[in-house]
Amino acid sequence: MRAFRNLKIILTTLAVFAAAAVVGYRVIEGWSWLDSIYMVVMTITTIGYKEVHELSHAGQIFNILVMIAGVGLVFLAIGALTQGLLEFELGKFLGKRRMQRDIERLSGHYIICGAGRVGSSVAHELAKKPAPFVIIENNERGVQDLGDWLILVGDATHEKSLREARVEHAAGLVAATTTDATNIYIVLTARSLNPKLKIIARASEETAEKHLRTAGADTVISPYAFAGHRIAQSFLRPNVLDFLDLATTNSGTQEMLIEEILISRGSRFDRTTVGTSGIHREFASMVLAVRHPDGETRFNPTAQDAINGGDYLIVMGEPAQLSELETAAAEVLQKT
Repeated sequence: MRAFRNLKIILTTLAVFAAAAVVGYRVIEGWSWLDSIYMVVMTITTIGYKEVHELSHAGQIFNILVMIAGVGLVFLAIGALTQGLLEFELGKFLGKRRMQRDIERLSGHYIICGAGRVGSSVAHELAKKPAPFVIIENNERGVQDLGDWLILVGDATHEKSLREARVEHAAGLVAATTTDATNIYIVLTARSLNPKLKIIARASEETAEKHLRTAGADTVISPYAFAGHRIAQSFLRPNVLDFLDLATTNSGTQEMLIEEILISRGSRFDRTTVGTSGIHREFASMVLAVRHPDGETRFNPTAQDAINGGDYLIVMGEPAQLSELETAAAEVLQKT
């Protein structure tokens, strides 16, 4: 902040001035270093004790300069400190109000409960998309290094905190706290507030998966089991794993990417087939699978397989081409 930068400059100037004043008393009056330091501190702090020793004519003139300049610098420092504190507190207040207004406008967003290693990793991936999300964390210290993301400080097991995060209008929720019991409570509360919400929960213990699913979680992921699986696959299928990592991580450097594309009803791809849609010809992308709204998935579809509104296409192609394809799939054609 500008006020604190000014304060640093003023304090540095004051320190240099005080050192020069000490040398001045030492040279002009011949006082000891301790007496000179004492005189400078007493003068610029306006305490007003009697001089350490009688001042000469030159010393009186020098002392007047020390009083005017020293006291002026002290008051400037106090003013800069006060301004900085006011700006800091006002900035926090306005920032909190702005964040609340941004959260109140959210819809179709994701809620991340817990800002630990798993939760922050999820947030980083959503931010890359970018996809709207809000984090709920009960430890205020744990959110200080999370940048400009939307953050609510509160307990995600409480209905009030989830409502503040607009859980009724959310598309998904991640229960990513470090304890299974807390995640179960979060899932229960969130499911009761939004029956259609997609909920993904973290499980630390294998026995917790059953309870989380009973509570209403759609997907349960164990970081430890997932890590073990990846380690084993790195030994057994290293090339496949490397390809999937490259194809599903949008780092901006790889040539190919695997993405899912929602086909909107009334778009140019609605009521077509894989062959007649022109996806491969116009967008240089390969349709790997078609997932229908009922959950049925057609892998390696043929040219005759149908594409309808509401389907998800699993497509591989260049990032720029996939972005154009996603835009076209979302654009609803006007009926003539």
